[in-house]
Amino acid sequence: MARHPKAQRMLTHDQVWTALDRLAERAGLSASGLARTSGLDPTTFNKSKRITTDGRERWPSTESVAKALAATGSSIDTFVQLIGDTARTARSVPLLGLAQAGAGGYFDDSGFPAGKGWDEVALPSAPDEHAYALEISGDQMKPAYRDGDVIVVSPATPIRRGDRVVVKTRAGEVLVKELKRRTAKALELQSLNPAHVDRTLAAADVEWIARIVWASQ
Repeated sequence: MARHPKAQRMLTHDQVWTALDRLAERAGLSASGLARTSGLDPTTFNKSKRITTDGRERWPSTESVAKALAATGSSIDTFVQLIGDTARTARSVPLLGLAQAGAGGYFDDSGFPAGKGWDEVALPSAPDEHAYALEISGDQMKPAYRDGDVIVVSPATPIRRGDRVVVKTRAGEVLVKELKRRTAKALELQSLNPAHVDRTLAAADVEWIARIVWASQ
């Protein structure tokens, strides 16, 4: 009896999505940043879109993959390599849009990620176990940060004068600024965009402050 050749291992749902994540990572983008850069709906590549509500696997369309490759200047050969590349130096950290960060339920009292609604992104810098990423939206922080940039925030890293920081006030406002001066009574913050005014906050009005340790630029 003739033997049939050994069946080739099929491409899996996880492999394709992992390759897209790696493509975004190479370009210094989050999954939503890659989708936006590709001219797609920002949620096209989000993890929440990869499984339907009834548990079925949802695959990216060939058109969306082609647009992602074009947007990052990558070839289909590169994409195939990303599918098979098992070497990972990056670590996944929680990801949230900066515009969402002011809402309740995303952070605990210490400024650590908490609750539901977080996505994930693999980035080359994750300095502590509580590190997380925020995705910039809009142009209010130019030239320091652009729309779609991802910043990594480390609540455990010591903060010094001149550091870029994320500050959340007790009123729910989230600010991305440079620390000018910090005393027991006040926090002086310099705007990253010259068109916006600097801020001084009373220490009692600050819920938490954390240092920005990396940005995808």
